[in-house]
Order: sequence, then structure tokens, then C-alpha cells
Amino acid sequence: MKISTMNIEKIRADFPILSRKVNGHPLVYFDNAATSQTPTAVIDAIVDYYQNYNANIHRGVHTLSQEATEAYEEARETIRAHFNAQKKEEIIFTAGTTHGINLIANGFASEIKKGDEVIVSALEHHSNIVPWQMLCEKTGAKLRVIPMTQEGELDMKAFHDLLSENTKLVFVNHVSNALGTINPIEEIIHAAHQKNAVVLIDGAQAAPHIQADVQQLDVDFYVVSAHKMCGPTGVGMLYGKEKWLNKLPPYQGGGEMINEVTFEKTTYAGLPHKFEAGTPNICGGIAFGKAIDYLHEIGFENIAAYEHELLTYATEKLMEIEGMKIFGTSAKKTAVISFNIEGLHPYDIGTIVDKLGIAVRTGHHCAQPIMDYYKIPGTVRASFSFYNTKEEIDSFVKAVKRAKIMLS
Repeated sequence: MKISTMNIEKIRADFPILSRKVNGHPLVYFDNAATSQTPTAVIDAIVDYYQNYNANIHRGVHTLSQEATEAYEEARETIRAHFNAQKKEEIIFTAGTTHGINLIANGFASEIKKGDEVIVSALEHHSNIVPWQMLCEKTGAKLRVIPMTQEGELDMKAFHDLLSENTKLVFVNHVSNALGTINPIEEIIHAAHQKNAVVLIDGAQAAPHIQADVQQLDVDFYVVSAHKMCGPTGVGMLYGKEKWLNKLPPYQGGGEMINEVTFEKTTYAGLPHKFEAGTPNICGGIAFGKAIDYLHEIGFENIAAYEHELLTYATEKLMEIEGMKIFGTSAKKTAVISFNIEGLHPYDIGTIVDKLGIAVRTGHHCAQPIMDYYKIPGTVRASFSFYNTKEEIDSFVKAVKRAKIMLS
């Protein structure tokens, strides 16, 4: 049940790590775009699994195995409902977003040929660039790139111009991890489908803030990681339309993904097991489902509204600092601020604020083409979540000002 008013202190109490100190200062955690923190409800689910019904799934008739299987498949159903997939079989458990992208890139190696074109955007994380480069090198297809603007948005006119009858695949992130830009994926999906191109959306950065409806989007593939959504690391989800998942070959061979094995021939299991070779991260999958339940208790509308408030407040406060330059100024963005201060290296700023207990990310954020576009070595990135506060932002701004004085 959604709560109508965000009780931030109550929410913060759900996250044990937020009560610790770093370098003698209360922890201010502003690295949520890299990984979110984990609430007690999810931690308890992990402990409960290992303490009470740790067993392999889908393979045992004994009670523990049946209990583990039921909990794991319940989590799959929770994920299906959250993303509104038509069928539970369209939800594939993965090791994370990168795994899901590589699974699809591997599958399309037999579908793509020389002369075909694959489109990615200039705003992508490396994990949504490198696998497609590898695919193009393997098949002879050409990689085309949607350019970006100074505001950190995609040049949509250029995208429409790039589309052609040769376009077979389009890969774009829902939200930029480096800048927070929310991309117009509805327009991208619709335009790509007009050319009969297949679309994969990297939802890793969007999932903690936006509840994507894969049927409404009509997207072919959508990938996320649990650790961005208050869940554990090492587990994620690939949604794929049933027709494509049935058409693509398995990514890995082994147990669980088979129907029958002989030395003469092996036949594969149906969905979703066809893509889930080996013993999965059972506990991680169960905890992923619990994390989604937790986020729904707070409510995604509440999360979006509160985080936008934090974004607006932090932007105003940071812009009061002389020499401040924020990269990514789209009107549609999540609670991410990437910035530099004239004459200062982002790494130096990040090191000093860490001494004051504040965790931010510095560097190119696995998005080097963005940094090359702006002709900078990297940025300081502060990314907020619903458990952060304006008081923490005040502490952060004060720390940045102190760093500026120390480094000038």
C-alpha cells in the first residue's frame, strides 16, 4: 500500500547503513546511480533464505527445494507484474544489466549480416556500446550513433535521419547514468518499429525512479539490475517479447536450460529456462522481488516527486558556487547532478568530500564518449535517492565549498 506522505526519517530507519559514520562524519550517500542501499526487509529476506530453506531449485522433490523454487518463481511473478510483461516466461533472471545486454547481442549474431546497421546513442554506458561493437565486428554490420546536444539530450532529428531499411537493431538507455537525462524512448521505439527494427532499452538507471510498462512501450527487450533498485548485486532481469526469446539461441549451455541431452543431440527447455543455464542466484532473485515490494510500499509517484524536489534544491545550491558547471541540463532528468568546478579536477573534489563522510562518484562513469563530447576528463556525480535529505545536500554543498578553498 502506498503511503501518501513521505516519512523520510521512518524510511531512513529502514536502511541500517545510513546510521554509520565515515571518517568520523555521518555518512551522506550520494552514489545511488552506481548502486542503491539495501533496506532491512531485503536483508532479512536474504538471511531467511540461507537460514531456513537454502536449496537448489526446480530439481528436487524434497521440501527445501520446493520452498526455494516457490519463492524464486514468486519473485519472477512480482517482477513480471511490476514491468507488466504479458507472461512470466518473458522474464529472464540474469546476473545484471550487462549480462542481459550480452545475452541479446550474442543471440543476434546469427540474425545480423554485413550491410545491416545497428544504432546506439552517444549517451550510452559502456555496457550498451561494447557488446554491439563486438557484434558488428563479428558480423560486418555498421554501428551508427545518435548524436547528443550540449544540454545532454539526444538529437532526435538526427536519429530519424539515421533510420533506414538497413536498420536492424536500436539500443538506447532509458536514463543516462552520467547525466540523468530521461530519453524519449516511446518515440524511439515507435520510429524504430516503423522500419521493422528491434529495440532494446537499458533500464538500469530508470528502474529506481520510473515504473516502465513494457507492453505499453511495446519494447522488444528491457534490461535492469536489482542493485539499482534497493536489491542485491549479482542479479537482474531481462524482459523479452516471447517471439524473440523463442527465436534467439541460448546464450550458455549447461544444466537447467535443457530438455533432453544425448551425445548425439541436445534439445533445449522452453522459456524462461532456455536462458537460465546452471544454478542461478536463487537468493538474489528472491531478494529482488522483495526489493520491488518495498519500493511499491513507498510508491513510485512519491519517489519521483520527492527526488525531483531534491534535484531542484541541490541544483540551486550548487549553482551558487563560483566556477560551477553542471553537465546535463535537460528539463527531463532524474536526480543526478554531474558537475565540475573551473580549474579543479573532479577526483580531487571527490577525495576531499569523502574525508567529510560524503560518497559521490568521480570519473567518466563508464561513459567516456560523453566526456569526450564535453572535452573533459570526467565529472563529480551526485545522485540522490528517496532516503536522502535536504540537510544532507546542505552538508554536501558545504563540503564542496571547502574543497574549492583547499584546492584553489
